[in-house]
Amino acid sequence: MANDIHWILDDASLAEHCAVWQTLPFVALDTEFMRVDTFYPIAGLLQVSGGDGAYLIDPLRISDWTPFAALLEAPSVVKVLHSCSEDLEVFLRLTGSLPAPLFDTQLAAGYLNLGFSMGYSRLVLALLDIELPKGETRSDWLQRPLSALQVRYAAEDVLHLVEVYRALSARLAPQKVEWVLEDGAELVGNLHREVDPEDAWRDAKLAWKLSRQQQAVLRALCAWRERQARARNQPRNRVLREHSLWPLARTQPDNLVALARIEDMHPKTVRQDGETLLQLIRDAAALPPEQWPEALPEPLPIEASALLKKLRAVGQREGERLDIVPELMLRKKTLEALLKTGFPNGPYQLPDSLRGWRRELMGQALLDCLASEGESA
Repeated sequence: MANDIHWILDDASLAEHCAVWQTLPFVALDTEFMRVDTFYPIAGLLQVSGGDGAYLIDPLRISDWTPFAALLEAPSVVKVLHSCSEDLEVFLRLTGSLPAPLFDTQLAAGYLNLGFSMGYSRLVLALLDIELPKGETRSDWLQRPLSALQVRYAAEDVLHLVEVYRALSARLAPQKVEWVLEDGAELVGNLHREVDPEDAWRDAKLAWKLSRQQQAVLRALCAWRERQARARNQPRNRVLREHSLWPLARTQPDNLVALARIEDMHPKTVRQDGETLLQLIRDAAALPPEQWPEALPEPLPIEASALLKKLRAVGQREGERLDIVPELMLRKKTLEALLKTGFPNGPYQLPDSLRGWRRELMGQALLDCLASEGESA
């Protein structure tokens, strides 16, 4: 095993290896990082394999990531990762680039009906019949030197990933490989479109229950929290707790005592940012109605759940036909967005979030299902 591990500890070595990797059909990638009390992940190690051993890149020793960014973007090299949303953030933070084309082995397992959202150990066991040790997931990846156990764990992860990819590729029809890559491109696209702080309020719990004036205050609070989290490199909840947002927007306290009484309000937040928050609330509360946000639509009523079930059945039927796990077929959010375009009486329109092969295969069936419901109502 030790012979299979190669360290990359300087810019010249990284550039040299990236040039070689650019000539391969695929590379398996993995990252180890820390994210305990920061907004952004801190990379502790990057692992790469093209099938000829594990290459461990020490990010604490690299200053020029340009060659690695070029590898990530090289269209002829498939980048293989497992359940990669956090790895993508590491790449974006380090290099400014994201992998394309991207093959996520967790998604691919779903396309083979092996299971939805499968953990890496389970997938390695299912495909390679190898039982992985419990591993080093909780260890400190920023310590130096790394322990022998950490090094072995990191290297084995990426070596097994190569074999997992080969096993999945051998079983996937070319059509399904295309779909896995299409989903990979969507993951990357979503991360490239970083949340606009001004839109962060739309995801706040129960935001739809507030009046438009209160939503204006919520918008200001959420935007400030998002910007501060990035600027301070702290988790959002460390800046201002999630559960405080809604009561702040609803009651709009105008002094520090009232602010301190808000649900889940941390005393440190009151001390450090109390005056700023009160000013934000005052300014947003005083906005004229034409500057309030458009009201958020209410959630679908309970009566829509039967219809939602029928729409989900369209995906389940198609999933059975294609031997794909049903959870990968139609996302609940997409079906809700479809219903919201015309509930209860129609007409309905396919939402933008239904795209690619799902739109082609199931778009018309969903509209037909809604039309027949309308006729029978």
